[in-house]
Amino acid sequence: MSLTFDIGARLLYRDALLLVIDKPPGLPVHPGPRGGETLTDHLDGLRFGLPRRPEAAHRLDRDTSGCLALGRHAKALARLGKLFAGSAVDKTYWAVVEGGPDAESGRIDLPLARRSDDPRSWWMKADPAGDPALTHWRVLGRAGGRTWLELKPVTGRTHQLRVHCAASGWPILGDSIYGSGPRGGSLHLHARTLTIPLYPKREAITVTAPPPLHIADAVARMGG
Repeated sequence: MSLTFDIGARLLYRDALLLVIDKPPGLPVHPGPRGGETLTDHLDGLRFGLPRRPEAAHRLDRDTSGCLALGRHAKALARLGKLFAGSAVDKTYWAVVEGGPDAESGRIDLPLARRSDDPRSWWMKADPAGDPALTHWRVLGRAGGRTWLELKPVTGRTHQLRVHCAASGWPILGDSIYGSGPRGGSLHLHARTLTIPLYPKREAITVTAPPPLHIADAVARMGG
């Protein structure tokens, strides 16, 4: 990713409170201990006349692409934060996994906890004593020993979809932490749609992001 990339071209939705962008894979949302380029470096390009840049209202992993909601000011961020924390936002992901489930739909109800006590570590594990985590899934296609899944997380735990898929025996393709993907490979996980009930007297806002090339190619082989 280059500091010269056009973040305005990745804008999917805009109103007085909310922006939704199509986050590219490989770009962290927030600065980390190792430094380097992050999405924050580009957010001044989305002020649209406001005195401060927007800020992310939730998290996406560095290697996950797709819909990311931004609050345009402090009050907007507070409202969005409550919606995301309370599971009011409907989130739909696409994933291409190695192998796949036998059934056509189901749920994964598996608590998650940190692998390490190190506060800098985001790696997670399935743990009966961990925080509750629930994911609904549905098969969208199959081919070549891989499966294209729709994933709908009810909770929002760190790395929830990646750990849930791996613990079920079908890790997400390209996952170098929980699967067999090479370091620096392309994670096949995409935040496809957000539905946000931001305004009480209006219909919820639904925004959809097109898949990046590596995921589009994979799902095309499965009829997508």
